Amino acid sequence: MGKPIHVLSGPNLNLLGTREPEIYGRDTLADVQARCEARAAALGHAIVFRQSNHEGQLIDWVQEARIEASALIINPAGYGHTSVALLDALKTLAIPIIECHLSNPAAREAFRRETFVSLAATGVVSGFGAASYELAVEAASGLIGARASA
Repeated sequence: MGKPIHVLSGPNLNLLGTREPEIYGRDTLADVQARCEARAAALGHAIVFRQSNHEGQLIDWVQEARIEASALIINPAGYGHTSVALLDALKTLAIPIIECHLSNPAAREAFRRETFVSLAATGVVSGFGAASYELAVEAASGLIGARASA
């Protein structure tokens, strides 16, 4: 097995299952992690799964992924709309970056429709609730495989 896929979740995602379940669903972050780990294992990958409410911590983990990850999945949450520093860190990566959102930002408030993260992302998965993370794992796995055979 190669390097793991790193999955990062930003602020307030630790409250999944209780915070606005009509938007974000009833699955907890632990449920999401279990689903990602199972899907990744079925595809032959390991997962490093982390969440932080702190921008600097997320940036540290992105920088760590430069060396230790085969791909990065990131749900930046609110930082996607505000953090140029997170974008700058993501732009240092030479691995696939999948931006992930539980809801569909294009169907929400205008300020959610654009993210800085999208400027660095290889692709975006959004609007499928907790399954967005699993779909992102599948996309990351496919991109890893494509790079390996290129």
